[in-house]
Amino acid sequence: PAGNFEALKAAVEAGADAVYLAGSAFGARAYAGNFTNEQLAEAVKFAHLRGVAVHVTVNTIVADSEISALADYLKYLNEINVDAILVQDLGIAAIARKFAPNIPLHASTQMCIHSIEGVHALEELGFSRIVLARELSLDEIAFICKNSTAEIEVFMHGALCICYSGQCLMSSMIGARSGNRGRCAQPCRLPYNLVDESNTNILKNGTGQYLLSPKDLNTLDILPQLIESGVDSLKIEGRMKRPEYVAIVVETYRKALDNVEHNSDAQRRLAQIFNRDFTTAYLERNQGRNMISDMRPNNRGLLLGRVIKVSHNSIDIKANLPINCGDQLEIWVKVGGRVTFTVDSINKAGDIYTIDTKNILRGIKIHDRVFKVFDAELTEHARKFFTSAAPIRKLPIDIKFSAKLNQNIHITCSDIDDTIIEISSIVTVTKAINKPLDESLVRKQLSRLGNTIFYLRNLSLDIDDDIMVPISELNELRRRAVDALENSRLTKNNNVKHISSSLDTILVNNSIKPYKPEQTLLNVAVDNLEALKIAINAGAHAILFGGESYHHANISPQTYQTAIQLAHNAGRKLFIATPRIVRNADQPALEKIISICTNNTNFIPDGIYVHNIATLRLVRRLSDIPIHSDFSLITFNSATIQVLNTLNVKSITLSPELTLEQIKSIAKVSPLPLECLIHGRIELMISQYCTLGSFLGGVGEKKCSQPCHRSHFFLKDRKDTLFPIVTDQFCHMHILNSKPLSMLPHIKTLMDTDIKFLRIDARYIPNNELSNTIKLYLRTLSGDSISEPDDFDFTRGHFFRGV
Repeated sequence: PAGNFEALKAAVEAGADAVYLAGSAFGARAYAGNFTNEQLAEAVKFAHLRGVAVHVTVNTIVADSEISALADYLKYLNEINVDAILVQDLGIAAIARKFAPNIPLHASTQMCIHSIEGVHALEELGFSRIVLARELSLDEIAFICKNSTAEIEVFMHGALCICYSGQCLMSSMIGARSGNRGRCAQPCRLPYNLVDESNTNILKNGTGQYLLSPKDLNTLDILPQLIESGVDSLKIEGRMKRPEYVAIVVETYRKALDNVEHNSDAQRRLAQIFNRDFTTAYLERNQGRNMISDMRPNNRGLLLGRVIKVSHNSIDIKANLPINCGDQLEIWVKVGGRVTFTVDSINKAGDIYTIDTKNILRGIKIHDRVFKVFDAELTEHARKFFTSAAPIRKLPIDIKFSAKLNQNIHITCSDIDDTIIEISSIVTVTKAINKPLDESLVRKQLSRLGNTIFYLRNLSLDIDDDIMVPISELNELRRRAVDALENSRLTKNNNVKHISSSLDTILVNNSIKPYKPEQTLLNVAVDNLEALKIAINAGAHAILFGGESYHHANISPQTYQTAIQLAHNAGRKLFIATPRIVRNADQPALEKIISICTNNTNFIPDGIYVHNIATLRLVRRLSDIPIHSDFSLITFNSATIQVLNTLNVKSITLSPELTLEQIKSIAKVSPLPLECLIHGRIELMISQYCTLGSFLGGVGEKKCSQPCHRSHFFLKDRKDTLFPIVTDQFCHMHILNSKPLSMLPHIKTLMDTDIKFLRIDARYIPNNELSNTIKLYLRTLSGDSISEPDDFDFTRGHFFRGV
């Protein structure tokens, strides 16, 4: 990871094979230092000279108003010869193919690829590498590696998202800072209480409040298993981290991978530079609450020991690790939280350290725990990787030196990447008068590579006896050889083609007219037959049925058949919903549903909604049923619509992060019918981790006792706002927005915008309220002007505020 140029140097010098970084826009870490265009070019030169690849993250979702700037940026990346582009947005991928045709496409983890079907879908779209979702197990990763042709990359160290990447709207909906736009405010690192329907905090004392804050990923001890799984690339998280962190983590894993060092000190170094405690996440098993750093969401340092004596201006610490001047210690006091200070003076007697505390005692007591949160010695070691004037990571070169009487000197120089250059001197070799040329002199002068990135590994000589070559000429030949070798390394892989693409070919297909609906229809999403009957009786035009059940109920193929029959008998359209997450193990059940609905002419739905590229491919492969994209298959711009159109998608559910004005703009050019979510609880997170199962159900230690079946639960934040928690039949946790979305007074505007479907997500609406909600919206569709009741607490989402 390289959040700035210092971190880039740290990563390269410490042993990375590739770095990933972002320009000043379009990267998913907008608050990192990032790189200007000029710095990007310099970064590519710096890395390529050292044989390191540069992967540029262009992994945000992009608005139509930004696409022209994006195209220019991609052309620039093509010109400076970056090694890969990481993307989340299918529209950006299509634009990249046009404007950066030489650069391989990598699928960012933001694409949420969690199955072999998803990998195959992206292979067909031209992706050469896929960064898998971090929720997969070692067995799942191995299966994908064995059955794919694309390169597979997985994260091996650093911070974890608690939500499936690319699926989180929590920061967006709470504070208008969208993770999909690179501006996540990390609400997962904030404190929450777990409460029941009576607003009672149900977790016992001893449990922290950071219920959504995972520990940091650390795979040092399972690297052999990761390698055996067949992955092509191991990735470190940390573009927001200090360069010291990058240096230590890269160096540690580099040594481990090269079998140079793997011991307890390696783990100590990783923990000291930054940790929230460590976990292997889902790689080995679902660890439940053991994956969560519930007591503290930030760096906790290393436990040194305990306070054994408190004096007027000093404390004695019995420590199991060295303490040095310049270290920063943190004492966890019983009252008042934390006392943090830098060690200025110290006396040591065995493992007892007496430290001058001056005026910072503030409640320190005997037996309080002491942590080292900053290690001066380790930090000094880390800084050499990005502050040293001389390169640390040097490349070996081999030189063949030929000097024959009355001929020009000839040098052939080669490096480990098979770069070969040949140069000759201008002057010719003459007979020696005094001291003849010998091997030691040639070796001495040619090995003086100083601040270059090379060192002399092998030297072979072919020289006549009794000849003379001036030292100045040897030095000049050395300089010329180094310059030629560097230039050759930098230009070796350049293959820039002329680009003549037009944005019009991507955003607008003049042969296809924008879609204009004859009527705007109300589509109601339900997950059970009782709610389906209510929606039909209330007059809903269409029903989106199934997918994930907020009632944790298994929805059988027969239930889908019944739903189709009920809707069709009433003259209503019935669309099948599919789950947002379909792991390899879940796919056979979905295939069975698709098969039954495809092969029985009495139970054919009007369409199937898909949440991801994997399910889209699966449905296309198994069925001719019309495919509709749902909101998790993020569509934020017209380019993505064009891509989905080529994949034979029949309608598009737009991203709930779009504003009304952006929706109007997209609708003017969309060749496909569009759908918007206009009422219901927006899903803020979907997670493989479940707070309920982990803290109440025993997940990680035993089979879950399913507390979700016994009550309704909420996360309560610092402002006493309640966020409903629901779990589905796959044991995924869904965190819903604290307020339901409502666009009731603005339906006429949406109708004028040429939206085909308006969706009510009724899965969290009580059945006794559902009928009235549907009827209110039907009245607005008929022209009535209606506003919400005074006692209805709602949100307009992003329709008027954007992200």
